[in-house]
Amino acid sequence: MHITTRFAPSPTGFLHVGNARTALISWLFARRNQGTFILRIDDTDQERSQQRYVDAIKEDLIWLGLTWDKEVVQSHRMEQYNAAKEQMLKDGRLYPCYETTEELQIKKKLLLGQNKPPIYDRAALSLTAQQKQELEISGINPHYRFLLSEGKIEWPDLVRGSISFDTKNLSDPVLIRADGTMTYSIASVVDDVEFKISHIIRGEDHITNSATHVQLFSAMGAAIPEFAHISLLKSKEGGISKRYGGFEIRSLREQGFDPMAVLSLLAKMGTSDAIEGCTDINKLIEGFSMAKQSKSTVTYDIAELTRLNSQILHHKSWDEVKAQLYDMGMSGVTSMFWDAVRPNISTLSEVKDWYDICCAKITPCTDDVEFTTKAAQLLPEGEFDQTTWDQWMKIVKAETGRSGKDLFMPIRKALTNMEHGPELKLVLVILGRDTTYKRLIGLAA
Repeated sequence: MHITTRFAPSPTGFLHVGNARTALISWLFARRNQGTFILRIDDTDQERSQQRYVDAIKEDLIWLGLTWDKEVVQSHRMEQYNAAKEQMLKDGRLYPCYETTEELQIKKKLLLGQNKPPIYDRAALSLTAQQKQELEISGINPHYRFLLSEGKIEWPDLVRGSISFDTKNLSDPVLIRADGTMTYSIASVVDDVEFKISHIIRGEDHITNSATHVQLFSAMGAAIPEFAHISLLKSKEGGISKRYGGFEIRSLREQGFDPMAVLSLLAKMGTSDAIEGCTDINKLIEGFSMAKQSKSTVTYDIAELTRLNSQILHHKSWDEVKAQLYDMGMSGVTSMFWDAVRPNISTLSEVKDWYDICCAKITPCTDDVEFTTKAAQLLPEGEFDQTTWDQWMKIVKAETGRSGKDLFMPIRKALTNMEHGPELKLVLVILGRDTTYKRLIGLAA
């Protein structure tokens, strides 16, 4: 069997870590098996779908390195979905229903009030042709439901093991809305059939959808793909959704996270593997196995991502980050600067703090100019290194009698114009003797 997977985002928001993880697992499974990975844009919801989100999703996937072999856009495929609709009508598997949203809500509340599952009662099946005609003449457009066959729906899930549903506990799903638009179910299955999707990998919140889709595949005379329902991702505070900020891939990019840190975390969380920073995506492919995926809910922790990002950044060479730092507006950064700050940052955006202090021209805060001028006169000669600070402080302390905050704070404010910030022994190395001297005596440098 040729392995073909797909990632099918709805362009109604930005890509977040939850659906990026789904994309990654689908991509890794395809690449591990020399298969095909398809990007399918599920934009049948024309009211909420936006092109800017399509563009952003693609941009984020490319940034992550998750390239696709084929792209499918559902809004371009209405002809295929309508053909499937007509065939299922002929086969008696699709039937029109005329209840309004309000009527369906009332039915649902009544069932729940009786402690019964809110299953559609199939009342529309008892309507006569004349009753249907009268309803349509009155201005009611029907929506269409798929008629589920009675019995068990079962499949061996690659993550969750054996899954079974009894159709008596399921509602006939709506495939066509009253306005004529297609729902996710019919469009998704039609596409999965046409593009020969061998494995459907998605979140466990789709398990009930998959049960009805199994019968849809059979109704279309198609082979049923294998399913893998991966655990959902949650944050410490609760759920993760593209409707709420803080979890978008684009925000991680803007904060200076490395794509391999994101991939390292998303590929290993919820598995039996140790979570460590990986710099080679091919190693993630080699180490991937669906059998390692856990059934348990996985917690996403930005602190864990920060730890991995630090691991990766601390091993990056100047050549690997130079272009990115320049793109971030830090044209004055040098290899020496990078080597000095690299062990002290967690994200590339933190380099900007060091850059603004060490590479930009600042007017120092010298409200204790007599002391800082004295400290300037005591600066060691020659090139500074990471031992210079301690040597210098011993001299200044001995000469002035100062210690603690009285010793360090005036120097920090003179050198950085801040009361807190990067480690001063490193700032000293980057500034060099000339700039350090000027700032201590109150000159802009």
